[in-house]
Amino acid sequence: MVKITLKDGSVREYEKVTALDVAMEISEGLARQCVAAKVNDKVISLTEEIKEDSTLELLKFDDEGGASTYRHTTSHILAHAVKRLYGDVALAIGPSIDNGFYYDFDLDGVFSEEDFEKIEAEMKKIIEADYVLEKFVLPRDEAIKYMNDLNESYKVELINDLPEDEEISFYKHGDFVDLCAGPHLQSTGKVKTFKLLSVAGAYWRGDSNKKMLQRIYGTSFFDKKQLKKYLFMLEEAKKRDHRKLGRELELFEILEEGPGFPFFLPKGMIIRNILEDYWRVEHVKRGYQEIKTPMILSRKLWEQSGHWENYKDSMYTVEIDENDFAIKPMNCPGSMLVYKQKLHSYKEFPLRVGELGLVHRHELSGTLHGLMRVRCFTQDDAHIFMTEEQIENEVINVIDLIDEFYRVFGFKYKVELSTRPEKSIGTEELWEKSTTALRNALDIRGINYKVNEGDGAFYGPKIDFHLEDSIGRTWQCGTIQLDMNLPEKFDLSYIGSDGEKHRPVVIHRVVFGSIERFIAILIEHYAGAMPLWLAPVQVKVLTIANVHDEYANKVKDELLENGIRVEVDSRNEKIGYKIREARNERIPYILTVGDKEIEANSVSARNRRVGDLGSMSVKDVLNKIIKENQERII
Repeated sequence: MVKITLKDGSVREYEKVTALDVAMEISEGLARQCVAAKVNDKVISLTEEIKEDSTLELLKFDDEGGASTYRHTTSHILAHAVKRLYGDVALAIGPSIDNGFYYDFDLDGVFSEEDFEKIEAEMKKIIEADYVLEKFVLPRDEAIKYMNDLNESYKVELINDLPEDEEISFYKHGDFVDLCAGPHLQSTGKVKTFKLLSVAGAYWRGDSNKKMLQRIYGTSFFDKKQLKKYLFMLEEAKKRDHRKLGRELELFEILEEGPGFPFFLPKGMIIRNILEDYWRVEHVKRGYQEIKTPMILSRKLWEQSGHWENYKDSMYTVEIDENDFAIKPMNCPGSMLVYKQKLHSYKEFPLRVGELGLVHRHELSGTLHGLMRVRCFTQDDAHIFMTEEQIENEVINVIDLIDEFYRVFGFKYKVELSTRPEKSIGTEELWEKSTTALRNALDIRGINYKVNEGDGAFYGPKIDFHLEDSIGRTWQCGTIQLDMNLPEKFDLSYIGSDGEKHRPVVIHRVVFGSIERFIAILIEHYAGAMPLWLAPVQVKVLTIANVHDEYANKVKDELLENGIRVEVDSRNEKIGYKIREARNERIPYILTVGDKEIEANSVSARNRRVGDLGSMSVKDVLNKIIKENQERII
């Protein structure tokens, strides 16, 4: 008999059982909702036999592992449809990804989005046929022969690269077979709704020296409402694309002369400087000291840190006086050198050292994306040196700092805790102490978090913060990482209360993550309509006719004297046209002046959020703007 322990702790016994059998026994409704199962923490197909005593969790689409199983099956349906339609096409890989799936194809000819309607129609036929997905396993030699007979050279390469003891499994539905570890839905008919989204080039195995394949992206959901909501979000995301808005609002440019190296324009620099000034003020309040380390440092430093050996392909290098140097890809080693410039005492701890450091990394041209993925960016790093006993309190302080920053911008966020991976350094005792400190800090602050077992850095556990923007997308920005590696590599020490030398613990942490990427997120989050305190131009004064220019400039001067960023539009254009342009520029306050306003020493005010405010005295509108600015109202 096989004992199955369910999530509620109840135990059921069976002679022979699958997860689907258990679901059906509980209720047919539940069975219809389930897409996969987690058996002893491994996600499997509902129809796979469970042969030993196990814990079982039945997964719906929205459960972790549910959507990926559902979408991976959809990727097989896509591959089947392409095979039917195009015949002589070689299959590469087709995984599920966040919010969807893709499949890579080697085809003579080019896919275009015009082909999607035909491919989707064929996919619907395969779904309607409701083919059962059957798993079978072959020995290595037979598996290679099987794929060779089908002219699937990419699959043969994948098999050859599998470990000797790896099970080589295939999934078959109808006349279609694919090399795959699974899991999958029971049958093709379980896919309710899907949509193909785009096509792009992709090098085989991400290697630019290998053949360029064609990658078709798609998504699928358990019901039409979910798909409709997601497609709406994609359309909204297109409107909010920071590359488009950044150009229209004159914030930044990516030029041919500097691919991946952004040019910040005057208005973009205003936003950037506000963010950096805010960062500095809040960090000074919390006892941080700011440093600046060189952009180019000796190869010896990067060898000591381990970057030269493990990260060199992503670094820009230069020779100076016949010696090798590198442009820094990270700020950490420089901060370690600053720490080493004098002997430290435990009485100085926690020692909080921050840096807005410009770093450079060689990203492949195909991965570059506006400000989201660039080759140079500014990280708002801080390195906090402390004793082991101070970890918990210091992590709480950083959590509070990050929380305050994100609330100011109106972001919700989710938190993940990543624990010790298989390959790691440091003692079991220190890892346990460090991970417990992170858990306790999160629990003390009452923060819900997901645990990613074994997903920490090799040098320590970490907490990651994922921002949720106004259309539901998430962005990983803030992080808190405990480090047991660099203090060892750089032989860092401090004098303890016992008068002896000890090794400090280091926290690496960022709040924005990267200033450039955070600006991109803000542009998309606000759809370019920055809150007043962040807006490059906070007020635009519009004249009805040229005779009103003098009064408009008087209003402008009064606002400028009070620290308000203001421009005057005195062009010889109709007032309706000027108002439309100011709205398109996402100006928070539009002040119109004409004969009536001059006579009453007033302005006709419009607020971007509220609408028409009517006639107001210059003093009243100024006080309103100052208050909103100071309170950082979103």
